[in-house]
Amino acid sequence: MTNQINELNRSIGFMMGTTYHKLSALLQGRLKEYGITPEQWSVLYQVNRDDGLIQKEIAELTSKDKPTTTRILDHLEQKRLISKRIGENDRRSFAVYITDKGRKLIQETIPIEKQVTVEIKQCISEEEYEGLISLLLRINNHVNKLADRE
Repeated sequence: MTNQINELNRSIGFMMGTTYHKLSALLQGRLKEYGITPEQWSVLYQVNRDDGLIQKEIAELTSKDKPTTTRILDHLEQKRLISKRIGENDRRSFAVYITDKGRKLIQETIPIEKQVTVEIKQCISEEEYEGLISLLLRINNHVNKLADRE
C-alpha cells in the first residue's frame, strides 16, 4: 500500500491536481468576501481584458467546457458583473461585456491574485518559477495534441 501511495505522489496528474486544488482553495478563501469563486474570477478577468468576447472564446481562454462556461456566465450576470448582448456576426451567440461593478471587482481583486503568486514564489527561485511555467505550458500543449488525436 505504501508503494502505491509513493507512486501516486510521483504521478504528474495527481500532483498537478492536488496542487491546483490547494491553490484554488487558498485563492477562494481570499476572494470569499467579494462573493466570487476562483472559477468565476478567471472568467471575469478574461472578459475584463477583452470586452465583447463570445462564450466559445471565453471557454478556450479559461480552459473550461461550454456547459461550465455557461453556468459561470449565468452566475456573473446574476451578480450584475457582466452583461450579454446578441452577437453581431452570429445571432445564435452572444457577446459578453463587463459592467462597471465587474470592473471595480476585478480592480480590487487583482492584487489578491498577485499576492498569492508572490507568496507561492517564496519557496522557489525566479529561475525555477520561469522554468515551471515553461514546463506547464509545454505539458499543456502536449496534452492538447494528445486530446486532438482522440
